[in-house]
Amino acid sequence: MSEELMPTTFCGQRHSSGGAKLAAGPLLMMAPSFCEDLRQGLGALFVCSPQGRYLRIRTPYLYPDGDVIDLFCHQEAVGPLPGEELTITDLGETIRWLRLQTLSPKRSAKQRALIEDICLTHGVEFYKGMLQARCRPGESVAAVVLRVAQAAIRVADLWLAFRTRSVESVKDEVADWLTKHQFPFEREKKLAGRSGRTWVVDFHVRVPARSSLVYVLSTGSRAAARSIAEHVLAAWYDLNHLTVGPEALQCVSLFDDTLDVWNPEDFRLVESLSTVVKWSDPAEFQKALLAA
Repeated sequence: MSEELMPTTFCGQRHSSGGAKLAAGPLLMMAPSFCEDLRQGLGALFVCSPQGRYLRIRTPYLYPDGDVIDLFCHQEAVGPLPGEELTITDLGETIRWLRLQTLSPKRSAKQRALIEDICLTHGVEFYKGMLQARCRPGESVAAVVLRVAQAAIRVADLWLAFRTRSVESVKDEVADWLTKHQFPFEREKKLAGRSGRTWVVDFHVRVPARSSLVYVLSTGSRAAARSIAEHVLAAWYDLNHLTVGPEALQCVSLFDDTLDVWNPEDFRLVESLSTVVKWSDPAEFQKALLAA
């Protein structure tokens, strides 16, 4: 977008078509003037039209699957000068789109940090899942619309990183949870089994009563679920000698059940040699770690 096209529309500016302030009166009453000025500022590819209590701004930008990126404009109804500020928002459509493209509805702390970093870069607020920015009096509406649109494009592009919820990201979530709840732990603990094979256990968690070894079972594939459970079963069997003695360790199989990939047989396979808990129930995981 050229610099010459940008600064034609301003929040709080009087319009030649109606003579009224942009911020004065209901939003829909000033819609024709606002939309015309937006077209002058951003070009004919940006289409503005009333939709309920919002003005919808249809942008020429697309989500990676071809869906059109729509933005919305509404007046702020609170504050010392009600109606003097406009908000440009995607109404949460970008995050909803991103959620539909990924296997897991949950976002890790690192994924949230990426989204927040994009918002910071483009001067956009991430609030209740929405990308939005205020357009204050004297500020170019075109510039604010472009900021929010560009943030939506950048966030949508994260789908490539989010399309599979990798085992490592789940382990990171578990590590964050253990840190938050002040459980001392060691990651990727190498232990020798009775067979002489070295196993790498995801977590060695130490609590006053009894320490635990934790394997995280996570996959996005139902076909791979059984082989993962069998691998963990083999590990617990080979490390079973560590569960006896004065410093006996507890074996915990933590299933990432955010995806419906596990069969009841997968849980039963490892429950004879370990305590089975599900990541969807952190309280049960905490209870298992604290068990004597």
